[in-house]
Amino acid sequence: MDTQLLDTAQKNIDLLLPLVISQGLHLLGAVLIVVIGLFLANWVGRLVARGLSRAPNVDEMLQGFFSSIARYAILTITGLAVLSQFGIQTASLLTVIGAAGLAVGLALQGTLSNMAAGVMLLIFRPFRVDHYVEVGALAGKVKELTLFTTELSTADNVQVLVPNSQVWGQPIKNYSFYPLRRADLIFTIGNSDDIEKAMAIISQVIAADSRCQKEPIAPLVAVNAVGQGSIDLVAQVWTSNVNLGQVKFDLMRIVKEKFTDAGLAIPNPTQTIYLKTAENGTDKQA
Repeated sequence: MDTQLLDTAQKNIDLLLPLVISQGLHLLGAVLIVVIGLFLANWVGRLVARGLSRAPNVDEMLQGFFSSIARYAILTITGLAVLSQFGIQTASLLTVIGAAGLAVGLALQGTLSNMAAGVMLLIFRPFRVDHYVEVGALAGKVKELTLFTTELSTADNVQVLVPNSQVWGQPIKNYSFYPLRRADLIFTIGNSDDIEKAMAIISQVIAADSRCQKEPIAPLVAVNAVGQGSIDLVAQVWTSNVNLGQVKFDLMRIVKEKFTDAGLAIPNPTQTIYLKTAENGTDKQA
């Protein structure tokens, strides 16, 4: 009886031992794959981030984004390799993952389009933080650019969050991109006023302001329009971007004061109304 039990146990051991050894080797191989995969994922992620950091036009957020993509790609391959190590068919699993990914992509279509637009904005950099931009009907200073939204601060300090897909899909006016801007100012004088005298005053005021530059084009003063009771003079002045608003305010004020001292009054619009009396049908000026 004891001999029979020993024979049975020996047979079971002989049957299970190859299976245990085989599964143990598979387990050991899976552990090695996981360790190597984790090492490669972290190493590739750091390598991508380090490489992108050397590019001057690549934002720090974009570096982290691509670094994460590379890391998770390696981890995904590692997971599939571990499953195949235990004999699990990965082809059907990939089909399921692909179908699930398609469903999630359709459900998050708007979010993914915002993320794609955010990546494009981060790559091409049509604007940077603190730039004053106009996007469609919105205008403001850029406070932050994320993968999903662009934060603007309006002139009256109101926060506006714009989805990146709307920013990337519309013309963008960047008022802060170039260091120089042109200021166009309109000055009005009467029809009877001396045009040359008025233009000389404007030119003198511009020449006395050191913020007005002669490059790329020298300041221009010319007649812009002739109306029934007034003449519009235009002055085009180039100045630095940061001084644009203050230069316009100062020139308008100083020219107005000089015009007043020189007897050049800005004409007020007048209107003559004729009333027809009912008694004799004659017109009467009011």
